[in-house]
Amino acid sequence: MSSPPLPSPTYRPALAWFAALGSAWLFVLVMLGAFTTTIGAGMAFADWPLSNGSLNPHGWLSNIAMFAEHSHRLSATMMGIITIVLAIWIAVVESRSWVRKLGWTAIVIVVLQGVLGGLRVKLNNWNPEAAEMSIGQLLRIPHGILAQIYVVVLFSISAALSKSWIESAPRALAASPRVRRWGIICTSLLLVQLAIAATMRHFSAGLAIPTFPLTPEGTLIPTAWNFRIAIHFAHRAMALVLTIGLVGFALVVWRERPASVRLKNLAALMLSCLAIQIFLGISIIWTLRDPYFTTAHVLVGALTLTVTFLLTWFAHRNQIEFPADAEATSLADPDTEADIDLPDARPSAHSS
Repeated sequence: MSSPPLPSPTYRPALAWFAALGSAWLFVLVMLGAFTTTIGAGMAFADWPLSNGSLNPHGWLSNIAMFAEHSHRLSATMMGIITIVLAIWIAVVESRSWVRKLGWTAIVIVVLQGVLGGLRVKLNNWNPEAAEMSIGQLLRIPHGILAQIYVVVLFSISAALSKSWIESAPRALAASPRVRRWGIICTSLLLVQLAIAATMRHFSAGLAIPTFPLTPEGTLIPTAWNFRIAIHFAHRAMALVLTIGLVGFALVVWRERPASVRLKNLAALMLSCLAIQIFLGISIIWTLRDPYFTTAHVLVGALTLTVTFLLTWFAHRNQIEFPADAEATSLADPDTEADIDLPDARPSAHSS
């Protein structure tokens, strides 16, 4: 017995643009957070949520450390407001329950990020016996990792509200199971790499191996090990794995005859981000961790995750919006491109 058709999603330009601009603001937040960490300004103010007891602390526009930290706090507050408005707006007008759930998930993550950011300040001086870092300093790591999860959630919402997602015919965003599997693997690897990077940064291990491509001993693999060297080397090794993986992912997309031009263009953008990221990573070592190269490296890392995720997310669009049709075609031949041949028009994709 067939299930009743799901409600048809409606493209709402104002909501879609608000989500898109909110997603763009996220990169302002990432940039300011990365710069604050890079110059060691995370404790420019010893109080929270105010800065020196004020929303406009004296001297913050002329002192670089104070400017970095207070700007980060202000941008985070703005991100929280954007997220709350977006989630409520979606709850009021959106017919798809999974999109509404993503909106509430985004709020939960923003609240957790705010709590972690506040505890990072409040617990900065709580240093357990024999611990290398205080509890507040350690909280920087989950704070950085959770930020990457938020990137994925926010852009999944923004994509699902876009005109391309809602109004495109199924064929326009078709992708084979192989493309979808590659996307999941590469997105997962990027999240692992960003978790490694957050750990490396907050353990001050960015120059634990201060030369590239060889170690100071002239070898590819360090001859002496400690935690900082290990986490730094893991970051380099995962970068190699990701380079192979992302290039492979792009080739799979490009070689798939029925794959849409949109997916192929996203694959090209993904590789462009990868190339820039490799250049910035090498430049960090060669400039002895220049703050601008380091900040750009974090920013482009988030952008690489975003583009790879969007490529993967759009490749799954037909399975998400048309699960019955996608399942039927996949069952016919799960290891081929059978699920590509969906009709060019469906009421649920075009009805308003």
